[in-house]
Amino acid sequence: RSLVFEIGVEEVPARFLPGAVSQLESLCRETLGGLSIDFSAVRAYATPRRLSLTVEGLPERQASVRDVVYGPPRHVAFDEDGTPTKAAIGFARSQGVEVESLKVEKKGKGEYAVAIIEREGRPVRDLLPDVLKQITLSLHFPKSMRWGEGGLRFVRPIRWLLAVMDGEVIPFEIDGLRSGDRTFGHRFLSPGPIVVRSAGEYLRVLEDNFVIADHVRRKAEIRDATVRLSETAGGRVVEDEALLETVAFLVEYPSAVLCRFPEEYLRLPKELLVTVMRDHQKYFAVEHADGSLLERFVVVGNTGSEGEAAVRSGAEKVIRARFEDARFYYEDDLKRPLIDRVEDLKRVTFQEKLGSLYDKVQRVCRVAGRLSVLVPHASEKISRAALISKSDLVTGVVREFPELQGLMGKYYALHWGEDPEVAEAIYEQYLPAHAGGELPSTDTGAVLSIADRIDNVVAFFSIGLKPSGSEDPFALRRQALGIISILISRGFAVSLEDLVQTALDESGRAVDRGALGEEVVRFLLQRLEPLFASEGYAHDTVQAVIGRSGSLPLVKVKEIMDAVESFKREPWYNEALIALKRVFNILKGVDEPLPDAVDEDLFVHDEERVLFREAKSTAREVEESVARSDYTRALSSMGGLRGPINDFFDNVLVMEKDDRIRLNRLSLLAMVNRLTTGLLDISRLQEQ
Repeated sequence: RSLVFEIGVEEVPARFLPGAVSQLESLCRETLGGLSIDFSAVRAYATPRRLSLTVEGLPERQASVRDVVYGPPRHVAFDEDGTPTKAAIGFARSQGVEVESLKVEKKGKGEYAVAIIEREGRPVRDLLPDVLKQITLSLHFPKSMRWGEGGLRFVRPIRWLLAVMDGEVIPFEIDGLRSGDRTFGHRFLSPGPIVVRSAGEYLRVLEDNFVIADHVRRKAEIRDATVRLSETAGGRVVEDEALLETVAFLVEYPSAVLCRFPEEYLRLPKELLVTVMRDHQKYFAVEHADGSLLERFVVVGNTGSEGEAAVRSGAEKVIRARFEDARFYYEDDLKRPLIDRVEDLKRVTFQEKLGSLYDKVQRVCRVAGRLSVLVPHASEKISRAALISKSDLVTGVVREFPELQGLMGKYYALHWGEDPEVAEAIYEQYLPAHAGGELPSTDTGAVLSIADRIDNVVAFFSIGLKPSGSEDPFALRRQALGIISILISRGFAVSLEDLVQTALDESGRAVDRGALGEEVVRFLLQRLEPLFASEGYAHDTVQAVIGRSGSLPLVKVKEIMDAVESFKREPWYNEALIALKRVFNILKGVDEPLPDAVDEDLFVHDEERVLFREAKSTAREVEESVARSDYTRALSSMGGLRGPINDFFDNVLVMEKDDRIRLNRLSLLAMVNRLTTGLLDISRLQEQ
């Protein structure tokens, strides 16, 4: 059997609908599954005026249920002669069964009275009213409210409820509104009621009445239409998946119209024009093959093809007015160079406890200045870029379109003759914009982005505004990942500990720098785990290395990870790991101070002398290898100690009663253990 269910509503904001579709489908699956009602397929749909779903393959009755409920222990439920006690009688009554039907079953080490409850499945049609009502009342939206005199909170007023299974109405009521077999078509092209007799005809009936209920199909049709019309204009549509989805949820019966705007506006930055079209009007921009804009755009209307001329005329009139506003802001902004706007930042609050944007810029200037030693050839550009990095935030265009921050700063800097790399850095300070996104292409941009982000992380941590659970209102996790990505990609020779300490030194805040610094470094190191995991490194490799990574440049950390992966492929790896872990494990339980140096005169066995000699030789090899960044050789040298270590443990009693001998042997093992601790936590590695 097949079911169609539709909630007819007043216009729902497009941004709410993707989540509603997902909820509808999952709520349907969960609710039916919870009632043991089988089905073969569930599909959810959404338009601005309706939320709907179809369910295929419903049975006549829900599956029968057999529950086994354990009650009191046998010796409590029955006397020695097997007579039910009051406990058994009460248990049977609570489960709705006769006491004579109770059985005894073993569970764990005991035996218990058991009630077997068998419930025959009810007709699905009788269950569906509560199912559909529960689904409707369980829908959650970012904003809901009560409408009219009813008590229901919903995103918009509900105007009708369609609920039909194979020609029969599924009757239920919500907030005084009864379900039926009627829906409504397009608000203007087919406003009257329409009868729907089955799920199979639902989509077709609506399309006959100028509604394409399937949002996936609407999106595909809009994509095809914008591509086709752009090609007829000699260009291509500017791809924008987010805009495409938004528009698909704004209309029920899409029709695309190619429009034109005056060429004079092409003198404005492309990104400004595209943003005006996208954000203010939900129009699709058209560009040449080389990426420059055409004086064309595509509008998607909701009135079919009959009103094409009116749509075009109205859209072209509106976009001219919008572009004129944008031109005013842009040309007015060009009257003052960015350097003259730095003082204006004093009047803009960055964060209540962290001062103004001017204060923020001064911190970034100091941090960036110290980081410029990484790229000394760009130090002057870095200083200049840091100083004017936030000046575009007080321009008219950026106040109107905040998402253009940095980009407009780049255009304004170029207009006033700033060095091209300085201008580019103003834009690149916000890169990467998301995980895996584009990274800064210039040294100046890379250093400025790191300085800006580490200042944000340290500053917000210093006032207690840290990410918690799923909450990260200041996107500090994303900013931390950006710092790490840039450090690795550029190969900058700075450790996370030094980077955090630099930001703390220049913060100007009275904080416990030791504790706060350690906390921020741990936070940054946590971001390494998913990054390295996504690059294919084994989990135990990541765990073993990142704990030792705070004091090393991240490019070195990556090299150590590669060396560990190579180490694990050696045929003798497991033997070496077990030996090195034996050393680690015996030292883990030692809480008394050990001698600073090993005393050879206290050796009793040859195995002690051999291990000491080989450990000294290996220490020199490891030190030389690490100095050359040859971490593979360093780990191989450590693995070479597996024989002497095993011989030592097989023939030497470490925990000797003589304190001097015992502590000397532990000191020898600590010497061996120190070979690994500078690179990794050997205890985290797993056998292969």
